[in-house]
Amino acid sequence: MEERILGRTERPVSVIGLGTWQLGADWGEVSDAAALDVLAAAVESGVTFFDTADVYGDGRSERLIGRFRAENLEVPIMVATKMGRRVEQVPENYTLQNFRAWTDRSRRNLGVDQLDLVQLHCPPTAVYSSDQIYDALDALVSDGVIGGYGVSVQTCDEALTAMSRRGTATVQIILNAFRRKPLEVVLPSAITNGVGIIAR
Repeated sequence: MEERILGRTERPVSVIGLGTWQLGADWGEVSDAAALDVLAAAVESGVTFFDTADVYGDGRSERLIGRFRAENLEVPIMVATKMGRRVEQVPENYTLQNFRAWTDRSRRNLGVDQLDLVQLHCPPTAVYSSDQIYDALDALVSDGVIGGYGVSVQTCDEALTAMSRRGTATVQIILNAFRRKPLEVVLPSAITNGVGIIAR
């Protein structure tokens, strides 16, 4: 499996990651055993990057990844989680106090003191241009609660706004055969700014 440095995280990860929404069983029944088998199969194939969120199964996906990680301490897994979708989607809910509560919950779920990477989970557009948001995220990094932060976006404009901030390590964006605009607009800026791209 090829590896690359994931933007400003400065960490090498597999170029193919595993999205783990399905492990939360939001899309149908997934037993604990089946979920752990999926994670094991991914690692056996060379995957070292897992993407999850605090809303996937209301934390179940995080907890299963935490369990797998605890049982496989020798495997260099990087886990990117997301926060912000457990409340009403208004900019006023994106505060340092809430960020602390959300990351504390994810740290418990994943069984770690420090989260590898936390992404804002497709927040309201105004959030991407708020100085207070990035100050709050920087505070979490300074406190050692998170290793780095990024954003999960809906639009190229949101991605470009987030990438202009020095602390943004990664941008997760829809990129596939039908959604190709990021190739022309977002990826060149990501290269210039040293920001990692997580293609979903």
